[in-house]
Amino acid sequence: MTLPYEVHIALRYLLARRKQAFISVISLVSTLGVAVGVMALILALALMTGLQQELRSRILGATAHIFVWKQSGIADYQSEAAALRSVPRVVGAAPAILGKALISTGHGEAFITFKGIDPVLETGVTDISRAMTSGRLDALATSATDERPGIVIGTDLAHTLGVVDGDEVTLLTPQGSLTPMGVYPRSRRVRVVGQFSLGLFEFDSAYGFVSLPLARRLVDRDTIELIELRVDDIYAAPAVAREIPARLGAAYVAQTWADLNRALFSALWLEKMAISITIGLIVMVAALNIVASLVLLVMEKSPDIAILKTMGASARSIMSVFMLQGLLIGTVGTLIGAAGGYGLATILDRYRLIRVPMDVYQIAYVPFVLQPMDLAVVVGSAIVICFVATIYPSRQAAKLDPAEALRFG
Repeated sequence: MTLPYEVHIALRYLLARRKQAFISVISLVSTLGVAVGVMALILALALMTGLQQELRSRILGATAHIFVWKQSGIADYQSEAAALRSVPRVVGAAPAILGKALISTGHGEAFITFKGIDPVLETGVTDISRAMTSGRLDALATSATDERPGIVIGTDLAHTLGVVDGDEVTLLTPQGSLTPMGVYPRSRRVRVVGQFSLGLFEFDSAYGFVSLPLARRLVDRDTIELIELRVDDIYAAPAVAREIPARLGAAYVAQTWADLNRALFSALWLEKMAISITIGLIVMVAALNIVASLVLLVMEKSPDIAILKTMGASARSIMSVFMLQGLLIGTVGTLIGAAGGYGLATILDRYRLIRVPMDVYQIAYVPFVLQPMDLAVVVGSAIVICFVATIYPSRQAAKLDPAEALRFG
């Protein structure tokens, strides 16, 4: 296969070492600069994408996809859950009562959010049953009148309180009883019947599950607060939430998991864009190095350019020579950076090498997930930037006057 002579000249200028060692060094630095910029950008995108996906999967494992309220209250949750399960794409429905309490033992105390659930229906909405590290979720549904009601708490909360399964704790709620001395907070002794670990510090350290009857007594409420739903596709949740009032009536109000966590994921998206733009400047700096190396090469090769023009080479061919050289530098640097970024992201994610405190970042390690589209955008953008950087020096080479170049060359 015969290559165009422009390619041969571009490769010769790029690979030659005699009398242009300085230019070769600049070309090498430009290649390394592009490689480092591309690798850093790929790692940053993989980190932010991995963080978003990890937080989303853990949040969706701990909570439902859709939350449904009814303005008149939910008296019979079984029939309401059955009606909501008839909505297309809904695969699970379970009642819930939420409240705040102070949980205390002889070793410590903490403020928690407790959730009253139906243990049978809850397994179809959240992953709490699969997250149990000890005990059983169905132990909440005790029928013995002489037994303490049960509570399932997170492993981090159990460590803070210094309790194990079978120990008793006290729940103190702000909903109190009216006495001659005023409103007295309602307290209840309960027994720890299990522990869970959902992988989110927010849940594992400040969350507890109790039965629906106990939750009703703790919050002094006769009706169910809400029905939680799980759908077969998380991205279909907004459409399903809009369909619920249309099918079941205007008394129903629905919110999705995305609505409740909008601030978190908006902040993560903004951080991803800011990091991408900041690190992307590294690629632009490397592109400026390509401009500098090509300008120096044009000055060095002015006599050669003049001879090529006198031999019949067109201005377009001269432009092609220097564009090809700059594009080769950018492409090689981009491919090296892409391979390095992909390999490093894979190693960091597989072996979980970067550990972080769970109480700050909600996860124990930094995940790296590189999406094919992100990789393609980074590689394509880097090559385009490098190509744009070749335009100015290539045009200057094409405009060179052979007579002037030979006279002063």
